[in-house]
Amino acid sequence: MRFRDIFGFIKKRAIAFNGDKQANVTVTFALAMLPLIGFVGAAVDYSRANSVKAAMQAASDATALMLSKVASGMTTTDIQTKGAAYYAALFNRPEATGLQVNITYTTANGAQIVVAAAANVKTNFMNLVGKATMNVGVNSQIKWGNTKLRVALVLDNTGSMNDFNKIGALKTATNNLLTQLKTAASANGDVYVSIIPFVKDVNVGASNYNATWIDWTDWDSQNGSCSKSGWGNDTKSGCLALNGNPRWTPDNHNTWNGCVVDRGNPTGPSALNTDTNVLATDITKNDTLFAAEQYGACPQAVMPLSYSWAGMKSLVNAMSPNGNTNQGIGLAHGWMSLVGGGPYPAPPAEDPNYKYTKVIILLTDGLNTQNRWYTDQSKIDTRQATTCANIKAAGITLYTVQVNTGGDPTSTLLQQCASDSTKFFLLTSANQMVATFQQIGTNLSNLRIAQ
Repeated sequence: MRFRDIFGFIKKRAIAFNGDKQANVTVTFALAMLPLIGFVGAAVDYSRANSVKAAMQAASDATALMLSKVASGMTTTDIQTKGAAYYAALFNRPEATGLQVNITYTTANGAQIVVAAAANVKTNFMNLVGKATMNVGVNSQIKWGNTKLRVALVLDNTGSMNDFNKIGALKTATNNLLTQLKTAASANGDVYVSIIPFVKDVNVGASNYNATWIDWTDWDSQNGSCSKSGWGNDTKSGCLALNGNPRWTPDNHNTWNGCVVDRGNPTGPSALNTDTNVLATDITKNDTLFAAEQYGACPQAVMPLSYSWAGMKSLVNAMSPNGNTNQGIGLAHGWMSLVGGGPYPAPPAEDPNYKYTKVIILLTDGLNTQNRWYTDQSKIDTRQATTCANIKAAGITLYTVQVNTGGDPTSTLLQQCASDSTKFFLLTSANQMVATFQQIGTNLSNLRIAQ
């Protein structure tokens, strides 16, 4: 029996019972049933409406995600037409009538797609009390580009990167990552990238030989000519130790190859620890300056934050493996490239309408072997652990990638340096670099549903 028939039956019986003085209890019970049945019917209608709303929300989310990938190259009319058609293909609920889908696309303070949908759902029970339909509405919002990225790529260029064509795989992986980051930027400046090739030293650019942030003390004592021939006359100390009051003449600074060693002196009296932080340079304090060295395995010069994608790829393609491993100096320079100082210009001012994410990606294929002061791995690691802790305390996300093709132990240091366990990658083949950098690039440029 249909609900309408039941309702009619109850209505007739209630009229009859109303004139029957012997049926007071039955009349009271029948009258009490009317609102109860109404509540049950309303619950059924609301349940159906919520089911329709869930389907509408799923279609709305999917439509917004789809449009976010293509909207930048479409007109407003095309976005509305394509979005409405896509929505209609996903949403198939015949009980919903009068479906309306409105789509808006804006680019102020980052790109945003909003998909708003509304429809009427026919009622079965509530129709009996005059409500024939229920209105259902949903809203999906996707934002992208409202977070600006500043990324430092700290890349191992040491001699072991020549084995198993690791340097070739690194070039491919890095170029692909740069393409991903370029694609994630809807406008110049949305994504800035710095590139820090490192070995024992970092090359800050030989053209900076007149910069005030360079300390020439050690370089001048190691590079020059002695007025007297003799054993050891190729250094200042050896020259001056010779008889006859010899004279030491440092080379012209324009012959410097651009390499610098770790800042500061952890064994000295200053205790500034400038090798583990981004303390500003001060010409009155040598420990804050970048000490020049004529390192024979000087790598490619660094590139400060930039969106010159062609220039970055040119640098990457020119990388060549040589020298010993000092991850700490690469991290320190990567950090400074994000905040400015010394060879790194101050980054552009942050727009308060955007969020800014700062990231360092460190890739290395070996354990630490040499820095400015030590050839003992544990001592070098201790300095680097402090650098990593300081980087993370500054709110910078740190990825670490260990390319372990030589059977080295898994680096506890790199595991601890990473911002969390999902940001440490242990690779056992060179080719895995490509997929790993792609995964990191996807994480950095991934869209998210805002509401």
